[in-house]
Amino acid sequence: MSLHAVAVVGNPKPASRTADAAVRLARALGADDVELIDLVDLGAGLLGWGDPVVVDAVARVQAADLAIVASPTFKATYTGLLKLFLDQFATGTGLQGVVAVPLMLGAAPGHQLAPELLLKPVLVELGATVPTPAVYQLDSTYLDDPKLVDWLERWGPTVRTLASR
Repeated sequence: MSLHAVAVVGNPKPASRTADAAVRLARALGADDVELIDLVDLGAGLLGWGDPVVVDAVARVQAADLAIVASPTFKATYTGLLKLFLDQFATGTGLQGVVAVPLMLGAAPGHQLAPELLLKPVLVELGATVPTPAVYQLDSTYLDDPKLVDWLERWGPTVRTLASR
């Protein structure tokens, strides 16, 4: 069973730890193919509608089996860069058929509920299937996060089953 994943990264810094964590999560969930969409590369095209590069990025997310939607924690929420991209999707149907996992990295555990309370509802509103709790990792320890190992053991089979349909 082949699983195609897209890692959508809303970090304003290119080649960020957020991007690395998103790709790692997709691979840990069994994705054979992980395509990185680093939103910082889309630039000013995100400020309106119809930019061909942005339209293509939206279509690539819609064609994925699994989308890891990732952001650093900025001001206790996800970035405006990610918000601009998510605004490109139609409400209710824009992510229909896509299994999504919200992922946020932060500097301290105090914001660990941010992806669950702020990012996950937006993905559901856009029609994504979000069958698991969101993932929050400390940016300083994401490479060796025992909580992620536990999350993968508990939720990995669910994500793989739904994404492979």
